[in-house]
Amino acid sequence: MLRCASAARALAALLSLASALGAVAARGAEDGSARTVFLGGVAYELEVADDPASRERGLMGRREIPPRGGMLFVFPDEAPRAFWMKNCLVDMDLAFLDASGRVVSTHRMRVEPPRGPGESEAAYEARLRHYASGAPARFAIELRAGSLARLGLDPGEAVDLSGVGLPLR
Repeated sequence: MLRCASAARALAALLSLASALGAVAARGAEDGSARTVFLGGVAYELEVADDPASRERGLMGRREIPPRGGMLFVFPDEAPRAFWMKNCLVDMDLAFLDASGRVVSTHRMRVEPPRGPGESEAAYEARLRHYASGAPARFAIELRAGSLARLGLDPGEAVDLSGVGLPLR
């Protein structure tokens, strides 16, 4: 009987954990912060970062990016942009897009060594590589590393953002 009770508690704990993880994974879609974007004809569920705090946080601290997941950064204007890999734990692909959704540049961003003991925040940030848009950009998309090459998404290609329910101008 004791084994059955222990097994039942363990099963209940696992089901509770699975439910919690599912809720976290689905949170972006449920709270409206995720949008389906078609990239190279493939549907991606992208979390939306459209305010200063979410754009600054980005995908920091993530140990994994789902194969068809990532983040869509929405800026209030079209301007030169630069991203870095501060506190990022996995390599990522980055595409900068202009206001019409045309890709202006792409990058493979590599994980940087973490901030070292005794290293100031300013020193850590100063040593991080910056990945520049090279042209004014209104949007940026971060995906799992290798995705852009698989999709054939290169500068000059268009991404249709009209169906994502965002103000495009």
